[in-house]
Amino acid sequence: MSASHDHDHDHDHSELSETELRVRALETVLTEKGYVDPAALDLLIETYETKVGPRNGARVVARAWTDPAYRARLLADATAAIAEFGFTGRQGEHVVAVENTPRLHNMVVCTLCSCYPWPVLGLPPVWYKSAPYRSRAVKDPRGVLADFGVTLPDDVVIRVWDSTAEIRYLVLPQRPDGTADWSEERLADLVTRDSMIGTGLARSPQDPA
Repeated sequence: MSASHDHDHDHDHSELSETELRVRALETVLTEKGYVDPAALDLLIETYETKVGPRNGARVVARAWTDPAYRARLLADATAAIAEFGFTGRQGEHVVAVENTPRLHNMVVCTLCSCYPWPVLGLPPVWYKSAPYRSRAVKDPRGVLADFGVTLPDDVVIRVWDSTAEIRYLVLPQRPDGTADWSEERLADLVTRDSMIGTGLARSPQDPA
């Protein structure tokens, strides 16, 4: 199942947008002049992709796992519930939270570009913006999950949500077993970026950090 995707974009699907081209040109000039260290820039981008941004989302998920009232607010109006943490801003104006259950697994894609909830997930990973992911996520979600090392039972329904310029999605992953007495802070350490996109699961307490 896929949510509708009816927004327009001003660039060809297979090409870089004008903004991306400008950014790359600027990066090249700054690098050539010695103002930017490419390795340091790559590290900064990786940090925002995998650590700083997703940590915000992890706090939201951990709160939902431990506070039934907050979970209800998150599922009813994710934008407002997320704003309780102060996580607001561009590409976070209209967020919908979808919850994984033992019988339902949600996965998020943006088939036309890379719409993504930046305030809670940071910068979108490269693979999220790639044409193969954007096309296969809808056509073969189980195959995509297998590529990410996730194998679900056959009786689990996979629902794919197509982000748009108007609506972005945050997956609320299932809380791992064996964490009944864990604090929000400890639980947040189990929440991964991919688990909030739906291409992964939350870490189990036994998994290495």
